[in-house]
Amino acid sequence: MEAGMVTPAPALVRFSGIQKTYDGEHLVVKNLDLDIRKGEFITLLGPSGSGKTTTLMMLAGFEVPTQGEIYLAGRPIKNVPPHKRDIGMVFQNYALFPHLTIAENIAFPLSVRKMNKAEAQQRVSAALRMIKMETLAQRRPGQLSGGQQQRVALARALVFNPQIVLMDEPLGALDKRLREQMQLEIKQLHETMGITVVYVTHDQSEALTMSDRIAVFNDGVVQQIDRPDALYEHPVNSFVAHFIGENNVLAGTVESIEKDYCRVTLAGGGAVTARAVNVSGAGVSTSLSVRPERISIVPDGSSSEGPNRLPARVQNTIYLGDHALAVLDVAGNAEFMVKLPPGAHDNLSHGEKLFVTFRPEDCLALDPV
Repeated sequence: MEAGMVTPAPALVRFSGIQKTYDGEHLVVKNLDLDIRKGEFITLLGPSGSGKTTTLMMLAGFEVPTQGEIYLAGRPIKNVPPHKRDIGMVFQNYALFPHLTIAENIAFPLSVRKMNKAEAQQRVSAALRMIKMETLAQRRPGQLSGGQQQRVALARALVFNPQIVLMDEPLGALDKRLREQMQLEIKQLHETMGITVVYVTHDQSEALTMSDRIAVFNDGVVQQIDRPDALYEHPVNSFVAHFIGENNVLAGTVESIEKDYCRVTLAGGGAVTARAVNVSGAGVSTSLSVRPERISIVPDGSSSEGPNRLPARVQNTIYLGDHALAVLDVAGNAEFMVKLPPGAHDNLSHGEKLFVTFRPEDCLALDPV
């Protein structure tokens, strides 16, 4: 190993050749091979029915793989019951016992494990301090807000020092502001305690905010697994490009390929140069991906040429506070979006003709949508 290189953390969890079917015909999870490193925050991200929650439930022990094996700390666990896997769980609906106090809810996993009373009391006190709810220990869940209940559920999952904590859409029931606050709190706890977290969500902004790595699921298959910035900047296919962040799509045909770039004739007219990310050769159809914040608007009649210059017509403008969106008709895409600073949209009028430009390195040629 070269000097200065960091050795990757060992795999705490390993999914090996995992398949899952409920009806014997349709595979919900297909040939899953996935390593989860000790101490990382990994998010399973994807639309409904993509297989992410089923994967989490198999790790928790609530579902059994149809084929393959799951390893935890090097040991196969397919036949190990959930309560013996040393895994904490946090659900969207909190799953707190309404008749127990907050302290009793947090202590429940310790009583199941028959921990002595003195040590259990110390751990519950530490957990209450961790979530800053020491003064609410004798309240019941019904007397708490949604955010407070979710903090209790988190404390209950951590109080017995599990090897790993699984979170299934834990913030889905909270309003936007509280959800964003809890994202930061959970991430801070992860960093402070060094715990391994497997997090399931369909919210890509949540995944980008919290994760060390993200596994993007679609139709039972992991399409790409990488750091948030790498997924955003370097998607390997159209699904990942469209699912992670805002994205403009232009259909075209590859004219030629030279090294890492290709020339593409657009179906709606014009031609551009793009990074050849996932194209097999000249003559094939492709789907171009361009992020709204990577595009510049050039007034009609401007002498500025710019790379990848395409004619456009203003359809609409949308003010969003910290930025604005110009919705344009470009090369057959009538919902082509350009992100602008606040106020920059004031001079744009419906039907106005102009041009857009973007750098070849910001335009990705991918497999057709």
